[in-house]
Amino acid sequence: MLSMTGFGRGHANRDGRDLLLEMKAVNHRFLDPSFRLPKALSFLEEPLRVRLNESVKRGHVELTLTYRNGRPDASVVSIDTPLVMQCAVETQAIADALHKPPPTVAELVSLCGALSVTQADDDTDAITALALEAYDEAFAQLEAMREREGAALATDMEANLSQIEALMEDIAQRAPCVPLNYRERLQVRMSEWNVQPAEPQRIAQEIALLTDKCAIDEELSRLKSHFTQFSACLCMPDEVGRRMDFLLQEMNRETNTVGSKANDAPIAQTVVEIKCLLEKLREQVQNIV
Repeated sequence: MLSMTGFGRGHANRDGRDLLLEMKAVNHRFLDPSFRLPKALSFLEEPLRVRLNESVKRGHVELTLTYRNGRPDASVVSIDTPLVMQCAVETQAIADALHKPPPTVAELVSLCGALSVTQADDDTDAITALALEAYDEAFAQLEAMREREGAALATDMEANLSQIEALMEDIAQRAPCVPLNYRERLQVRMSEWNVQPAEPQRIAQEIALLTDKCAIDEELSRLKSHFTQFSACLCMPDEVGRRMDFLLQEMNRETNTVGSKANDAPIAQTVVEIKCLLEKLREQVQNIV
């Protein structure tokens, strides 16, 4: 079982090119990628998106890439020679009129802004190969962290599930006492109201009707099945988040039915405790792939 939360960093360096890629993942219902790339490397989004779709199923994944080209041919230096020459002629005339020495070549170049440095066209294939290499390293770290987070979540959820099962067992043991308690309350009220004792057959009918209305055997049986399936999901390496979310919805529905049908204060209190634990499980499942 994998968590959707994780972080990974990949570094690739070859032929003077240095590339660093970071991956950060958090929970999301679907795969929601986000790319932060230098403008000059926007062409990398497509191959990275393809690789991401192949390796990640769900979650908001943010990829941040930094790149430095340290090759000698990475930059192109150019000087506008005609502009420098024209500037030299004009400044020479001014220097002669003022009886001052003319500016040097470096001063002329700086004065007229004739020097320009631009980035040379880079090898897109080489950069793409570096990016995918860095992605594989970052994803391996991300996956390892997601496995550790998933294992911790599984342990915590298993503990919560065990508490829910214990509480449901308490309800199962309490359920047969509900009709008997109702019978005692009915007899006490009849005594308090000073009414003539009812026929035993009539009382038996009332108890039978109540027993039928508050029967929760089917709900408890379905809950036990849901618990078994949910527990099995904790050991599965596949994508199980959506399945676990559905099972929790069914558990919550059956629990509500138990609380409404039982018509018993202790059972109602236990149902509240179970719903609190189910809510904890629901929050944890939101972070499962």
